[in-house]
Amino acid sequence: MTLWKLSAGTASVIGKKRIKSEALPNTAYIMLGEKCRNNCSFCSQSQSSTARGDLLSRVTWPAFDANEITSGISSAYSKGNLKRVCLQVVNSENSWDATLEAVRKLSADGAKPICVSNHIADTGQAAEMIAAGAERICIAMDAATSEIYQRVKGPDWEERIRLLQECAGTFPGVLTTHLIVGLGETEEEAVNFIADCIELGITVGLFAFTPIPGTAMADKRPPSVSHYRRVQIAHYLMRKGYCRSAIRFANGKISSYNVSDLAKMLADGKAFETTGCADCNRPYYNERPGGIMYNYPRPLTRREVEQAITESGIGGESYGLACS
Repeated sequence: MTLWKLSAGTASVIGKKRIKSEALPNTAYIMLGEKCRNNCSFCSQSQSSTARGDLLSRVTWPAFDANEITSGISSAYSKGNLKRVCLQVVNSENSWDATLEAVRKLSADGAKPICVSNHIADTGQAAEMIAAGAERICIAMDAATSEIYQRVKGPDWEERIRLLQECAGTFPGVLTTHLIVGLGETEEEAVNFIADCIELGITVGLFAFTPIPGTAMADKRPPSVSHYRRVQIAHYLMRKGYCRSAIRFANGKISSYNVSDLAKMLADGKAFETTGCADCNRPYYNERPGGIMYNYPRPLTRREVEQAITESGIGGESYGLACS
């Protein structure tokens, strides 16, 4: 019997587990493998981590039979309760073959869009994964700069960023990457990383750094909500087609957005919802219920939108909004 791990929320959606939550995932999140060969300082699955083996970020991942998962996901997808599948692959022994097998199994009915986040070595492997049935490929950079990457992930920034760029050129519109805000980057560095990716047609999923007991960064604080909100707004503007020049900085911090009627643009709250692949909402991946909602997994209420804008430190109501 082959076992796959599901996020607790996904297990609830397909009827494998009961949890209480105000927001369930729109995407089926599956984790393959355990104890990564990599040694990312923030990750519970890293080589040196002493965290629980069923954790990734704040989420628990119970294991179930792969056949039951596939059937449950197909049923939930047909009912509209799930809209995509995301494979989070731990870079461990046999993970490549296991991922190909999983993608083929999940895509057998040809319906569900599948994103795969794993350790791809070259464009040939990306092509192989797409041929197996993956709709999107994620090469998670996580860090905004080479210096931060080397400190928290390792020495292969140049290799990985080059591969991300090559894959984006070879498979346009297919690539996703991740940026973890709060690893020590300035807001200007975060914005430049996001802008570089968007210009190449790469989708960026924003995450807030989450300290996990048992990891090397367990004692580091998460980002301030104001820092995260300002980056979220900048990300939203660039997704809407604004150039990075519309965002102004002072000493690395966003000082203003040179955009007309920005308050109206932010009124629907979309800037503060989870970002990444379409229909990815990752409920409580970085958050605790009742705590700071870095990424809202659902549409915001009017009061929540007002709170998020206030948290960003924006002052003014129309042109060239300045941050306090």
